Amino acid sequence: MPHAPRPHRRSWLRTAALPLALALTGVLAAQATAAPDAPAPAAQDLPEHALAGYLHSSFANGSGYTRLADVPDSWDIIDLAFGEPTSPTSGDIRFELCPQAECPGVESEEEFKAAVAQKQAQGKKVQLSIGGQNGQVRLTTEEARDTFVSSVSSIIDRYGLDGLDIDFEGNSLSLDEGDTDFKNPTTPVIVNLISAVKSLKAKYGEDFTLTMAPETFFVQLGYQRYGPGTSQGDPRAGAYLPVLHALRDDLTLLHVQDYNSGPIMGLDDQYHQMGGADFHIAMTDMLLTGFPVGGDTGNVFPALPPEKVAIGLPASTEAGNGHTPPAEVNKALDCLTKGGDCGGYEPHGSWPALRGLMAWSVNWDLFHQGEFAKNFDGYFGG
Repeated sequence: MPHAPRPHRRSWLRTAALPLALALTGVLAAQATAAPDAPAPAAQDLPEHALAGYLHSSFANGSGYTRLADVPDSWDIIDLAFGEPTSPTSGDIRFELCPQAECPGVESEEEFKAAVAQKQAQGKKVQLSIGGQNGQVRLTTEEARDTFVSSVSSIIDRYGLDGLDIDFEGNSLSLDEGDTDFKNPTTPVIVNLISAVKSLKAKYGEDFTLTMAPETFFVQLGYQRYGPGTSQGDPRAGAYLPVLHALRDDLTLLHVQDYNSGPIMGLDDQYHQMGGADFHIAMTDMLLTGFPVGGDTGNVFPALPPEKVAIGLPASTEAGNGHTPPAEVNKALDCLTKGGDCGGYEPHGSWPALRGLMAWSVNWDLFHQGEFAKNFDGYFGG
């Protein structure tokens, strides 16, 4: 997510559609095996349908500063943006509240800690989000991995937080040449991140919350291309898939950023454009159905349980490219949770247990009188 509104920054090539129609049969067969009918247990006591949002805690932009205590009750997961490294490869994550000069009205550290405890008493989850547009994190060594664990633990303990959100963007995650199996990654930045998160989960136990906010380039694009492959492709393509797969049992919620994206091919082998219901339906269907990675029908990314999936959106037109009007958001939810109003894309099921929505950001929503959160509450009866 950006610290401030950003232009579309990546040039995405519309390559010819891969012949994956036959692969879809294998995907659905794999899902039947990998995803049992029994619903997954509720993740860390979240409500049946949850709203996650990022709070600009360490910086200011045009949306204005919002104190944690003033975050409306609609928000069930509050991601503190952002923890950032001292250098891209140090693993040393730092988080400080926005300076008074930059954010007039910022609370004191003691007031902030009290607000964390207050939100938790209300059943909310307050997490540290690491990365964002400016926070490049590459755990290239075991030393960086260990520093990551210790520095993140220090922040969590300092503020009494519930867990961690991974919002690695840019060049944080990429795949080395020859690393072609998402189930058995060999690239150090991937292997060390997985190890670091597992260490944090082991330290804090089952109540530790873990969410992720990758861009579509790092997840759904993996249907077409995975890493550099044999044609010197972009090594970042699909690079979140091994992380998601290795941590799927530890994952509380995945909310892919369905914005700041180029056209992405869905399971219908057609390209889909951000900004309308169709994009969210197609992108979410991929996560809930599973898909062959890099066109390889023998290498299928298994479906995720709907309880662990939310749709990531910009809260307003200023928040990111691909803003989706509330009516289109509701159309996507109708299709995915009720099987109706699906337009031109036919998903491979309906999932009433889809967890909910994520927004960048709480601040940008408040800038527009809470339109995003009010629409969520109206839809799910909050």
